[in-house]
Formats: sequence, structure tokens, C-alpha cells
Amino acid sequence: MKFSLSREELLQPLQRVIGAVERRNTLAILGNVLINAENSILNLTATDTEIELNDSIAASIDVEGEAALPARKLFDICKTLAEGSDINIEVSDGKALVRSGRSRFNLATLPANQFPKTEELQSAVKFQLGCSALSGALAKTAFSMAQQDVRYYLNGLLLEISADSVKAITTDGHRLSFSEAKTEAGVENRQAIIPRKGVSELIRLLDVGTPDVEVAMTDNHIQFQMGSLRFTSKLIDGRFPDYNRVIPSGEGHVALVDKGTLRQALSRVAILANEKYKGVRLEFQAGQVKIQTNNPEQEEAEEELAIEYTGPNIEIGFNVGYVIDVLGAIEGDEVSLKLSDGNSSCLVTAAGTENHKYVIMPMRL
Repeated sequence: MKFSLSREELLQPLQRVIGAVERRNTLAILGNVLINAENSILNLTATDTEIELNDSIAASIDVEGEAALPARKLFDICKTLAEGSDINIEVSDGKALVRSGRSRFNLATLPANQFPKTEELQSAVKFQLGCSALSGALAKTAFSMAQQDVRYYLNGLLLEISADSVKAITTDGHRLSFSEAKTEAGVENRQAIIPRKGVSELIRLLDVGTPDVEVAMTDNHIQFQMGSLRFTSKLIDGRFPDYNRVIPSGEGHVALVDKGTLRQALSRVAILANEKYKGVRLEFQAGQVKIQTNNPEQEEAEEELAIEYTGPNIEIGFNVGYVIDVLGAIEGDEVSLKLSDGNSSCLVTAAGTENHKYVIMPMRL
């Protein structure tokens, strides 16, 4: 295999697929990127067996072929070469010679037939989603996915597709995030639980400038095509909790608070919160909320904020990190906190809209 192209032409697809390469691998082949040179097209594939990323670029190919090159080393070489430089790569006898100007690098390669590749998705349901709608829904909910929970279905994001909208839902059992965006999908009631790493990579990759993303879904995989870039992920096999039962409905007592002011106050109070539990107490009174915390060293912090609230006095405890995360995800200057009592969950939304909903469970202090 022998081909040449500019540094920038090779760097772009490498940057896109490198996220699938784990720094520590049990299998040496997974630290490599599979490069296929054929018909003037260079095709790059990387995988960790859970997700697969594939991108292609036009190149000047002298000898067609296929080989697996060390992904991080090739990526770092391209990054450190001078801008505008040309790269020539020649693979033979288990070695890849990378040349650019007066620079020469000899890299060890592995046979292409050792590289694990996702098979073509058979009998997939195919549809299109608006790129910005999907990206926004994922970004506003990803932070509340569980991490290494024994309830494996919580270690991912539920993507729910209907004819005219896409919904993203995540929960770790202590909080829940829900986001809905309007987009013409044209399919009814499709659900998929995308694993944590797949969600993170998808958020990174969706900003590719294409208005729509083509989606193919089977029972075990989901695939997103964004121009030349293709992202494939295994799905988590499990039953996601019924989020509609978790989101408070009906009447409640609503407090309207300036988002920035509340976030700053919580950040200050959190300095003296118990490092293990990170609990803060919020006491809602007519026209104000009092935020308090203390720690085992008998240190205390207290803030008072003016708010729009006319309900009864309610005292409730929260993990301060959960509240700050939610405030960081909400757009707009004012947030709505809907409460029933001190023992029930709190519904947080941007004032005037319910496209994005956040539920935070109370904690005992």
C-alpha cells in the first residue's frame, strides 16, 4: 500500500475516528486504525468493539492495499508536522514508512484481517434526524447518565424517536434529565439505549456542519451517517425505567429564580458542604429562599436570595452538585423549581418552557 496526501487531509479523519481508540487495550489490534486505500479513496476505521468510527478522504494512491497502523502514534505525528506539509505513507513487510519533508518515521503495522469490523446492519430501520436537534437533546441530558451502575441500562442514554420529535432521557437513580426536540423523523416509537462512551463520542462528532444525520437502527446497533463520517454503536440490552412516572405532574408550588444568581450562591455554599454527601438545605419562604449547609468540622455557610414564590414554607435537601449540573444545562436567565413538599422530588425547567425537564430527588440532611 502506498499513498500521499496533505497533512490537513489526513489529520481531519484521524481526529474524527481517534475517539474510538482506547489508550489501554487488552488487544493490541484495538490500538490501531485500519487504513484501506482503494479507488482514490482512503478509508479509516477505529473501534473498541463497542463503538466504531469510520471516515474517508480522497487521496493520491499509487498502490492499493489495507493495513492497521498504530492510531495514536500516527495521529501525534500528523499533529506535530508543519502546516501545509505533504505526507507519504508506504506499507510493506509489516512496517509503515511515513515521510514528510525531511522527517521519516517507521511504524510497526498489524495485518488488516486481525481488525474487528462491524458487519453491515441488516434489516435496519432507516430515517433522518436534524443534526442540531439531536445534538442539543444529547448535550442537555448526558451529564446525568450513571457510571458503572450494576443496573447496566442506566449507564447510557435512552433515545426515543417519534414521527416529529426526538427525546433523550438519562438517569442515575438520583436525578433524571429529559430533553425533547422537534424533528421530522418519519418513524414511530423507536427506542435505543446508547452506552455512555457512544453518547460522549456522538456529541463530539455531531458538529460536522451537516443539517441532517442519517440513522439506521437494529435491535443491537445504531448507526449515524454524517457526510463521510459513519458512527456505529452497540446498544445496551435492557428495559429503561418509565421516565413518565418519575417526572412530577399535577399541581405544585413554583419558585422562579434567577439562574445565574442561584448558581453562584450554590457554588459558594458548596465550599463548606460535607465532602462526602455534598448536601445543602433549601428553605423556601414567601419571596425568598435560604440556602444552608454545614460539615463535620462544625463549619456553616448560608445565603439568602430574593425569588418569586408565594407557596407555603418548604424545607428540602439536595446534593448541591446535582443542582449545579442542571443549572449549567438549562438555557435562559430564569429557572422554575416546582415543589410539592420536602420529601418529594423537585422539577426544574427553564421558565416558560418544558422542552427540557430535570428531576432531582431530595436527600435527608
